[in-house]
Amino acid sequence: QIRWSCFGPFHPEVAESLNNLAVLLNQTGRQGWGMAEDYYRHSLAIRQQVLGPAHPDVATSLNNLAALLSDMGRYSEAAPLYNHSLVLREQVLGKDHPDVAVSLNNIAELMRVQGRFQEAEPLYKRSLLIKERVLGVSHPKVATSLHNLAGLQRERGQLADAEALTRRALEIDEASH
Repeated sequence: QIRWSCFGPFHPEVAESLNNLAVLLNQTGRQGWGMAEDYYRHSLAIRQQVLGPAHPDVATSLNNLAALLSDMGRYSEAAPLYNHSLVLREQVLGKDHPDVAVSLNNIAELMRVQGRFQEAEPLYKRSLLIKERVLGVSHPKVATSLHNLAGLQRERGQLADAEALTRRALEIDEASH
């Protein structure tokens, strides 16, 4: 409300506050989802209007709203938002930006929870390659991608692959702590 009073209702700072509130509400679980969705949508509308449709913050809002919808099991609504976020990030930030890797991972996760393993795997792998190339092979975010890919392989019954990926992730985790 302070930002709203200082900047007015259509300002990037207000959009950021709405987004942050939505994040907190989403973390509370089901009881916060309704308000979180409203805040995410309002934040997205402000960012699109004030920053334009092709801005990294718009991509973040799309991604966050998609994550909430995915958490709610509304996969068919989440998918186009995730995809739009990915396209924006690739156009604005470049195909090898870490935020592109995040989008790829999130789309892969959406595919995985729907049992669409064949579609998820190349997305997880591309996300991992971007992180390795940009952040380095020993970065903790690389370990996260390895864990995600290992989880997919485990679900597919590829236990040897899952174990190898998990061991590599654990090495990175142990070295970074």
